[in-house]
Amino acid sequence: MNQYLYKIVPTRPEMLISGPTDNESVLLEQHYKYLHELTVQGIVRIAGRTLVEDESTFGIVVFNAVSEDEARHLMNADPAVKQGVMHAELYPFRIALDASRLDEDSDT
Repeated sequence: MNQYLYKIVPTRPEMLISGPTDNESVLLEQHYKYLHELTVQGIVRIAGRTLVEDESTFGIVVFNAVSEDEARHLMNADPAVKQGVMHAELYPFRIALDASRLDEDSDT
């Protein structure tokens, strides 16, 4: 299984300052539910965002996929990306260290 990262950036950074529109709120909730379900399925390894509230903010999703095509499909199926609330860029990625797995590594 390969790992990928997609970086997401709000297409309208003002939503972080003045708040999301009603439509953006709905799509952001769907975005969260989508990533939560992929996490439950073991596909998403980690997802989060920076806490700055200006045009420099971004989020990342690190996840597993069989191929770049599958990774691109998963990224583009994210409701926030699909509906244009977020702009996304895909990168091949490899987790080198994972604190939650240190205990497992020490057993070998």
